[in-house]
Amino acid sequence: MEIPSKYSAQAVEGKWYDYWMSHNYFHSTPDEREPYTIVIPPPNVTGVLHMGHMLNNTIQDVLIRRARLQGKNACWVPGTDHASIATEAKVVAKLKAKGIDKNDLSREEFLKHAWEWTEEYGGVILEQLKKLGCSCDWDRTKFTMDDDMSEAVIKVFVDLHNKGLIYRGYRMVNWDPEAKTTLSDEEVIHVEKQGLLYYLEYKIEGSDEKLTIATTRPETIFGDTAICINPTDERFTHLKGKKAIVPICGRIIPIIEDEYVDIEFGTGCLKVTPAHDENDKVLGDKHKLEVVDIFNDDATLNSFGMHFEGQDRFVVRNLVTKELEASGVLTKTENHVNKVGTSERTKAIIEPRLSDQWFLKMEDLAKPAIDAVLKNGDVKLFPKKFENTYRHWMENIRDWNISRQLLWGQQIPAYFYGDGKEDYVVAENIEEAVKLARVASKSQELTADSLRQDTDALDTWFSSWLWPISVFDGIRNPENEEIKYYYPTNDLVTGPDILFFWVARMIVAGYEYRDERPFENVYLTGLVRDKQRRKMSKSLGNSPDALKLIEEYGADGVRVGLLLSSAAGNDLMFDEDLCQQGKQFANKIWNAFRLVQGWEVDETVSQPNSSAIALEWFESKFQQTLAEIEDHFSKYRLSDALMATYKLIWDDFASWLLEIIKPAYQQPIDSKTLESVNLIFEDILKILHPFMPFLTEEIWHYLKERSPQEALIIAEWPKAKPINEALILEFDFASDVISGIRNIRKQKNIAFKDAIGFSAVNNENVASTFDEVISKLGNLDSFEYVTEAVEGALTYRVKSNEYFIPMEGSIDVEAEIKKLTDELNYTEGFLKSVQKKLSNERFVAGAPEQVVTSEKKKEADALSMIETIKSSLASLK
Repeated sequence: MEIPSKYSAQAVEGKWYDYWMSHNYFHSTPDEREPYTIVIPPPNVTGVLHMGHMLNNTIQDVLIRRARLQGKNACWVPGTDHASIATEAKVVAKLKAKGIDKNDLSREEFLKHAWEWTEEYGGVILEQLKKLGCSCDWDRTKFTMDDDMSEAVIKVFVDLHNKGLIYRGYRMVNWDPEAKTTLSDEEVIHVEKQGLLYYLEYKIEGSDEKLTIATTRPETIFGDTAICINPTDERFTHLKGKKAIVPICGRIIPIIEDEYVDIEFGTGCLKVTPAHDENDKVLGDKHKLEVVDIFNDDATLNSFGMHFEGQDRFVVRNLVTKELEASGVLTKTENHVNKVGTSERTKAIIEPRLSDQWFLKMEDLAKPAIDAVLKNGDVKLFPKKFENTYRHWMENIRDWNISRQLLWGQQIPAYFYGDGKEDYVVAENIEEAVKLARVASKSQELTADSLRQDTDALDTWFSSWLWPISVFDGIRNPENEEIKYYYPTNDLVTGPDILFFWVARMIVAGYEYRDERPFENVYLTGLVRDKQRRKMSKSLGNSPDALKLIEEYGADGVRVGLLLSSAAGNDLMFDEDLCQQGKQFANKIWNAFRLVQGWEVDETVSQPNSSAIALEWFESKFQQTLAEIEDHFSKYRLSDALMATYKLIWDDFASWLLEIIKPAYQQPIDSKTLESVNLIFEDILKILHPFMPFLTEEIWHYLKERSPQEALIIAEWPKAKPINEALILEFDFASDVISGIRNIRKQKNIAFKDAIGFSAVNNENVASTFDEVISKLGNLDSFEYVTEAVEGALTYRVKSNEYFIPMEGSIDVEAEIKKLTDELNYTEGFLKSVQKKLSNERFVAGAPEQVVTSEKKKEADALSMIETIKSSLASLK
């Protein structure tokens, strides 16, 4: 086969991905091999590939490809999440653009539009992952709204309800007025915002006296049902038992006493709005206050807002402020910074709201999951530092609000049969619900038409917390062959931002439904940031187009670029130059391959000793690097594993080994050396394949013709062999000797084609193992060991060994003596200035320790340089 002069990722990547797919290499079925299983963190079905996905899925593909090469039955399950809030918002926006209001549609009509949206856009991100080279078992692709997945979710809801762990409660919840749904505490991001503290005067009923309160939300006065004072606050003892009048609305409210009130904050008086603040609700319950809800579900004011009805809460804040100011009720304002809850999904400011919701009791469920990570180590977090975050969340866990006021998602399987809030049954289907309702209501007349199913959907995380189990049908069929073979999975790769949302909850579900961990290791990646350390986002415009990067640098180049700077748990400062570095690495490997393939073979030529020893050295160097790589993988230091591979190939293989074994210009190579280097190339391709799958598979098939059963993707990972550490150390020394020769050639402009003499004083008693390699790479016409310095030669040292290169005819000796003398004078002058500083007691006593240390190092370096220059001068005179 003719080898192209340049590597073209565009020509290679599609070809090999199609080849892998057509031969079903990614597919896994249970067999006698050890399973290695990863489940993908399912991206939102509406999503497109961004840098976070690129990093996360590259890491997973590296792990799965390596496991495949190790002979394990590698199974990577892909899929997408239905993302209730995000998807419903997109569908609503699309309908709105067509002039359709979601509220005018039945549930069935809306879901029809949602499924159309999903079918049109849902597969985009998975197709994009293929461009990156992801070797998922696409036959196993799951979607959290698939019939079997939804059935598992409903089954779990019913089971937990029957166990008394799911209950319905009227609670203060986080309300997203844009998505018009409740959110769990974990979906609320608290952001510091600059606001105002408003001081308002409330009249005391039956007197001219006024009471001043301070509030950050003057628009909520329409929901005030009390004013609270601290019973120990002597300023207000005369107000006990009295009533106040709420401005504008004129509602008469009691003045109550409670130690909850902070005497030092504001005026020491608190307006109590039980419908719109969690702490106020506690006070309201304690003192049996009226609850007045003033907001509609979109955070506009309802009829309690009087003439502000129908207007947005923030518009009303400005209007109310003006009205209160005009009437003299608003006495002053102050700047005030407070933390405001915002929706993680829509970024809308959260409104506390009283609502009937479904909750899951978490305290007892969480206990096995706490032990698994923090006590017995059944589940390990990488890096370990995230255990503290996990501990904080899990030991302070609250009941999980699992209901959402959305249509897109699994509909809660609760069926109401009467007028009361408690007149309901929970069942997996309507037929079972009818049976249960007849028993509960003691009425055999009930039919399916008599029941009303709860209109809420379940929180999306309530389906994805079952993901490692449900993708193998382990909820519906807990004893099936696949769940028993693939579960528990091995590694989970995800971001620390969903450590609680998803990771912790999967661990909880694993112990509740399988009585074992869902995975052994959790690799937590960092966030991808730009060079200015900003998080990448569409709004900032700092997130590159993932597919354009692949087009520009090739998938292998992008994978290398991402991984070279991606230590576990640390944020990645993404720089496109890293992808360029990855592309250059691919070109370096391709050129090394072409160099080897371009050599002519002569079966009659015997193997030079220099090639034999170099090959022996490289075998040990490869084994040493292989052990290092294995260690990095065991600690999930993938960037370090790649860097070790990178250095082995770029430095040891391309820069040293190939230079040593390369035949002379237009001369053939011996067959033994070429055969050995091709085998080495195969091993290199194996350890590089997880990182750069396309390039390596291309070269693998160029090395020799292979059947589909011999493809690199299913080749055998190199086996560990003994390492000759002494040989590696000898080569390291020899490479320093060669570098010295090259430096002198460069400094003195001695062309490599001009052979030079060479001698050495072997004070280190270094073995002569690599002398022939030194001679070849230095182009020496002689190499001898001497017992004393050689006159008229340039010299350098490696440790205590001295090396000499005779200069007769090679350089202008007089000019070289002058140059070295000038250099000696300068260095001696520099040394005097440094020693003058160090002899100054005030400087040494007063300067920072690192400054003194730096000056001492300068002194030592100067002394060493002077000795070397004097030695060189002595040899020239």
